Amino acid sequence: MPDARQLLIDLTIMTIVGVLLAVLGPFGSFAMPFALRLGYWLGIALAGYACYLPAAVVATRLAGRLALPKAGMWVAACIVATVPMTVLVWAVDGLWHPLRLPSAQGWLSRYAHVLVLGSAITSLFWFGCARRQRAAVPEVPADPVAPAPVVSTPPAPFLDRLPPHLGRDLIALEMEDHYVRAHTPAGSTLILMRMRDAVAELTGIEGVQVHRSWWVARDHVAGTARDGRNVRLRLTGGIEAPVARGQTEALQAAGWLGRSTTVSSRVAIG
Repeated sequence: MPDARQLLIDLTIMTIVGVLLAVLGPFGSFAMPFALRLGYWLGIALAGYACYLPAAVVATRLAGRLALPKAGMWVAACIVATVPMTVLVWAVDGLWHPLRLPSAQGWLSRYAHVLVLGSAITSLFWFGCARRQRAAVPEVPADPVAPAPVVSTPPAPFLDRLPPHLGRDLIALEMEDHYVRAHTPAGSTLILMRMRDAVAELTGIEGVQVHRSWWVARDHVAGTARDGRNVRLRLTGGIEAPVARGQTEALQAAGWLGRSTTVSSRVAIG
């Protein structure tokens, strides 16, 4: 979910979208008085944000856990979220006309109108989200050098961010939206910071960022699992971390990819 600052930005964008739609008056709404049209489209825009945001958040998390394309999951989320949004638009239209159940063709027509508008706005947020992630996470080099563990005497500053009940034995870091999830044998917690900033605070712990959204500690690597060209590291506590294909050769050379198990289907990560 977005933080308070991002939520304010998103709502501002939806307000602008609502005003723009009120000015344009699409789908036959131009015949309405402007004040009524403005209230209608502002309400629809904000209600749409409330419908599509949870679907996008769920799609993002499922894409990470199931190793599925994030773009495809967002498309599916948009298609699903359009169903309740279409019902909401039909109900709001009942404020001016008696509510009657439309025919199947009428439902499909209304659904198509909502889907077109919802897809356009969802695409706007998709590109904004992708841009923020590119700024927050360093690109994995196409031909990376062998991971070089960094060992120093002082303890890693990141460990001071962990709640006392989780201890300081870090297994892995997992990126979730604007947060980093820290895994230890005692459980996990979310910390609001960028992945690259968290990795920079891990001096003294032998580990490496194996994927855009995963850093793992070498001491907690129990084995590997392969599904075709996809490789995952099996970690302490049953956690599995995906390995970027560009990192596989370097990790193999560094001795990270030892005993492996071949699987025939994707296994949830988390």
